[in-house]
Amino acid sequence: MTNNTYQPVLHDAAFREQLLANPEVQAAFDASAIEYVILDEMLSARLDAGLTQAQVAELMGTKAPAITRLENSLASGKHSPSIETLRKYAKALGKRLEIHLV
Repeated sequence: MTNNTYQPVLHDAAFREQLLANPEVQAAFDASAIEYVILDEMLSARLDAGLTQAQVAELMGTKAPAITRLENSLASGKHSPSIETLRKYAKALGKRLEIHLV
């Protein structure tokens, strides 16, 4: 009988370095890096505000699955939320949206 229990694979720095040595992997990583930075800021701000996705949704005048899709869209890279949506999200958290070009 096999053990079907999920066992996560640990990725250490050496494994990451090995992956990123591949130029195609590095390019894909670089292309998605900004989405992860934004997602991290959004999730940190929501947790700092002590709000659930459902509470943010209510403050934005939408439903909780929309917030789940918003947060997941940044992780998947399949959809880019509008600036207006990000502005509403920030306002629900008591924040303001700032975009900087550097």
